[in-house]
Amino acid sequence: MSLRLPTASALTGRFLVPGVLALTVAMTAPLAQAQDAATIQRASDIRDAALRSNIALDYVTQLTTRFGARPAGSAAEQQAAAWAADYLRAQGFQNVRIEEFPLIGWERGESTAAIVGDHPQALVAAALGHSPATPRGGVEADVVRFTTLEDLQAAPEAAVRGKIVYIDLGQMRPMQDGSGYGPQTRVRGAGPGVAAAKGAAAFVMRSVGSDMDRMPHTGTTRYVDGKPTISAFALAAPDADQVSRLVAMGQPVRMRLTSTARTYETHSQNVIGDLPGASRPDEIIVLGSHMDSWDLGTGAIDDGAGGAITVAAAKAIADSGRRPARTIRVIFYGSEEVAQPTTQTGNGGGVYARAQGAALDKHIVAGESDFGADRVYALRLPAGAQGSDFQKAANRVLYPIGVLASQQLETEGGVDVGPMGPLGVPFFGLAQDGTRYFDLHHTANDTLDKIDPAQLSQNVAAWAGLIWLIADSDVDFRAMKPAAAPAAPSAH
Repeated sequence: MSLRLPTASALTGRFLVPGVLALTVAMTAPLAQAQDAATIQRASDIRDAALRSNIALDYVTQLTTRFGARPAGSAAEQQAAAWAADYLRAQGFQNVRIEEFPLIGWERGESTAAIVGDHPQALVAAALGHSPATPRGGVEADVVRFTTLEDLQAAPEAAVRGKIVYIDLGQMRPMQDGSGYGPQTRVRGAGPGVAAAKGAAAFVMRSVGSDMDRMPHTGTTRYVDGKPTISAFALAAPDADQVSRLVAMGQPVRMRLTSTARTYETHSQNVIGDLPGASRPDEIIVLGSHMDSWDLGTGAIDDGAGGAITVAAAKAIADSGRRPARTIRVIFYGSEEVAQPTTQTGNGGGVYARAQGAALDKHIVAGESDFGADRVYALRLPAGAQGSDFQKAANRVLYPIGVLASQQLETEGGVDVGPMGPLGVPFFGLAQDGTRYFDLHHTANDTLDKIDPAQLSQNVAAWAGLIWLIADSDVDFRAMKPAAAPAAPSAH
């Protein structure tokens, strides 16, 4: 069922129970703030205009239809980047440029998985990114099952050598904030290397996703000391259940795996476009997303939607009739999805941060949209901004479209904007509802039809309203001091 979001005016007029009514009154009271009333009103007007009409769906439709999947370093990613640069120019962005960098690309080829022996059966699996091919003819070996990475790490080599290691951490649970993903990706990243060090023949894991579809989720593995490890695969959840049931029955499980994956030298690129500020153009606000995707779907939610949201938000501000004081910079980063043998290749976020040098001192704040297209529900600001006049002003603009001010700090930004953090750039976050995100991402199900246009527009409206508040003000997140911890409540 498609969720249609109410308009801002409808939201402000409904559900005014006493507590919410008190909050609404508080938000409409005069505030002592860097954002004056005119700035707040213009931010609200931009928000409402973006809710009614924006270019986000046009961008993501064209991107995914013209180019399909965009694996890092592939011809499709490179062609999509060139097209996106032209798209930015057509929308009035200036200083549009493409920043290339070397990359080791990875191509899936063909892969298969099956149980062999007395009761043979095919399995649905996907090779994990940057894992090497199997020997010609594949790998056939008995399966040894673990339920945690730590159990594999503790296992003696004799229990692993020559076998196919299978880790079943259990099914990932859907959560609004996606917090179940991290423990699973740790297995995907580190597991093949641990198995290889103990002499395993290959590595298999339960697919990292919250769905029970027979569509495995791919994702990258890590290199160890600059070298690939062993052939590695993700089993679709029903097939992972099947293997685990057989092991639980005490049945010996033997598996055959094949992969023709390969790596190759290529390049990726960042696409950068500016809406220059009217009076302080050297002060930069970065809106980030990534251009590359995995190869199984068309990268609509991961992360075509993020690019769509950020470019549409910036365009909504440009269309408002007045340029803000500060420059808004949209970046479509390359090569977000894949690991690399060394730091000399890949990492579009790191490439951008290093290239900026001292100019990062003038980067006011950065944010990243890389969690699909479902609605924004919370605003997270850098340390020190909680309870500030800026947060109060932002709450006035965002609350009417269902976005609440959060006391949770935004400290990491995301994979792409993250490298700017250690160099002093603060981050903001517009937290999206990720309940269904991990049903889709890195799978063949990541396609355009999964995007709800109304929720996509709510994202654009939230980004546009917030960014105007920052861009047409003198707010300085670097200078804000974290608030003291609240005193412990007294005992009653």
